[in-house]
Amino acid sequence: MTSVLVVCTGNVCRSPSAEGLLRRAFDRRLGDGVVEISSAGTAGWEGSPPTAESIRATAERGVDIADHRASILTADRIDGADLIVTMTSEHRAAVAALRPEADDRTFTIRELAAIVDGTTSADLDGLVALARTRRDDAPRDPWADDVADPLGMPLDTYRAMAADLDDLAGRIAGAIVAAAEVPS
Repeated sequence: MTSVLVVCTGNVCRSPSAEGLLRRAFDRRLGDGVVEISSAGTAGWEGSPPTAESIRATAERGVDIADHRASILTADRIDGADLIVTMTSEHRAAVAALRPEADDRTFTIRELAAIVDGTTSADLDGLVALARTRRDDAPRDPWADDVADPLGMPLDTYRAMAADLDDLAGRIAGAIVAAAEVPS
């Protein structure tokens, strides 16, 4: 099974939302459970639930993250992931600090979506390989790749974050060939 690890800071807003939205996007494309998706935080609030605003904003998009519990990013979690998707370039650097050899499979979510837009791959492994080869061809402003942290902001900020992550998840999953699509 292919494994995706999503990383943010506290693992209570962005990464659990992205985890749920990516899971739905991949399940629709490949079938339930073909891609294992989990999340962690660089300063994870171990055992904490997502914020009420994250739960609500993601639920409004049809994804339930209420049972999620925060966990801390570890070298073992990185080692077990085929693809690591971060919310910011700072999180990407944190992954590299723990496991430098993971850099070739670590992307911010915006970076990955931009790299794979307009391409197709037979599966997630092929998508990661494609992204890896294209990264060097498409230098990007790392600050433009960040998904802002909504912690402490009003519900509308969480809604905007969820809409953005939903779009990015769809674009990433959409790069997998349509022939693999499973009806929703």
